Amino acid sequence: MVTATLREMLISAEAIRFGDFTLASGKKSTVYIDIKKAITSPAILKKIAAEVLTHSTDFDAVAGVAVGGVPLAVSVSLASDKPYVIIRKEQKGHGLASLIIGDVAGKRILLVEDVTTSGGSAVFGIEQLRSAGAVVTDVIAVVDRNEGAGKTLQDLDITLTPLVRMQDLING
Repeated sequence: MVTATLREMLISAEAIRFGDFTLASGKKSTVYIDIKKAITSPAILKKIAAEVLTHSTDFDAVAGVAVGGVPLAVSVSLASDKPYVIIRKEQKGHGLASLIIGDVAGKRILLVEDVTTSGGSAVFGIEQLRSAGAVVTDVIAVVDRNEGAGKTLQDLDITLTPLVRMQDLING
C-alpha cells in the first residue's frame, strides 16, 4: 500500500480554499490555507511530525506559537521524545504572566509554524524565544505561501524549511 504524501493529505482534508480572504499578515488573497482544520486529524499530525523529523533532529525542544503551532509542537514532541514549548501571543493578566510556557534558556529550539506568509508570527516567536535565552536557527513550516517569509527569516539568520509550498497545493 502506498502512503499518501503530506500534500495529498492536505488536499484531501480540504486545507486549501478559494475565495476572498484577509490573511493574518493583513494581505488579501484568493487562496486560504486552512492548516488548523487539517491538523485536527491524528494521521495528518503524525505525518507532519515525521516530515519535520526528516529535516531536523538537532534541537533540545520544539516550540509553537498559539494557536496553530501548538498541536504541531506537541506532535513533534511526541515523535521525537523531546519537550515542547508554547509561545502565547499575549501576556495573561494573572499567574506568571510569561509569554513562554516551557524551559528554553540556553537550549536549541526548533520553531514549527502552520503557514508562513510574511513571517510575522515566526518573527514574533523567535523574538520571544531569543529574549528568554533560547538559541533559534530553524523554522519549519507545514506550508509556505512564498510571499516573503523566507527572506524575512533569513535576515534574522533563520533557515525556513517548508514541508509543502502553496504552489504545490494549487498546481499539483
